[in-house]
Amino acid sequence: MPTKNMTLPKLMEQFGSEDACHEALEELRWPEGVDCPRCGGKTISRIKARRQFDCDDCRYQFSVRVGTIFHDSKLPLWKWFLAVYMMCESKKGVSANQIKRMIGVSYKTAWYLCHRIRAAMRDEDQRQLSGTVEIDETWVGGVAKGKGYGYKGNKAVVIAAVERGGEARVKVVPDRRTPTVRRFVERNVSRDTDAIYTDELSSYDFIDREHDAEHASVKHSLDEWVNGQVHTNTVEGVHSLLKRSIIGSYHKVSKKHLPAYVDEMEWRYNNRENPYLFRDTIVELVNAERMQYKVLTA
Repeated sequence: MPTKNMTLPKLMEQFGSEDACHEALEELRWPEGVDCPRCGGKTISRIKARRQFDCDDCRYQFSVRVGTIFHDSKLPLWKWFLAVYMMCESKKGVSANQIKRMIGVSYKTAWYLCHRIRAAMRDEDQRQLSGTVEIDETWVGGVAKGKGYGYKGNKAVVIAAVERGGEARVKVVPDRRTPTVRRFVERNVSRDTDAIYTDELSSYDFIDREHDAEHASVKHSLDEWVNGQVHTNTVEGVHSLLKRSIIGSYHKVSKKHLPAYVDEMEWRYNNRENPYLFRDTIVELVNAERMQYKVLTA
């Protein structure tokens, strides 16, 4: 499956037909040959007219979609592939309305499709960050009419840690208090980290007591943004990507679904130099659990 540095012309050339998409999924799912998802049998016959397989051991008939996130979808695979490409290559994300217009489906179908792709972009097995790490938190949410300047009832807290020159860890958290920040740091930042740079929020004070890493902060309240190597510009850039996605592409995001949009942004950021991003996202879809619409909207 030659998918290095995927472009739109390459996508149309390689995956412009349903047969080509089925062949690509078969190669990704069964690189050592097709086996039966029911009994594991290796003796398989093809039913080419229906793009299906027949297991000679248990007589189970199946397609490459069976047991994957594509199983209960009537959408052609080439439309799935196009939606994946658009979400991977749009730095600030792409809205369900845009997907709807470009692949010719209903808004409900496009919205459900995007959320299933986002679910596959969630990386559960992540290493801890090391080296020089910047940590910062931000409020995400619009202006509430009729409320004062400091009103936060319609906002959510997003905290991020970024390894300079490396990956980011971004999560929606309930608050900015010390216990919450400590849990985030302990889970995502290695104790062997050389340096941790933050702003002056008191919730980060535990780092001085509990970590051997150098901890320094910039005092934004005094208009200090950079002090030598001490700054949080990298992590603030990650927050800016998320906010520009919401303002410029999605326009409005509910608190319930905000973690999914955060996962999508983090996936793209961490794979920003990955020439096989499109292929790797398709692989995640093949291995992802099916997401039911009624569960997503509950």
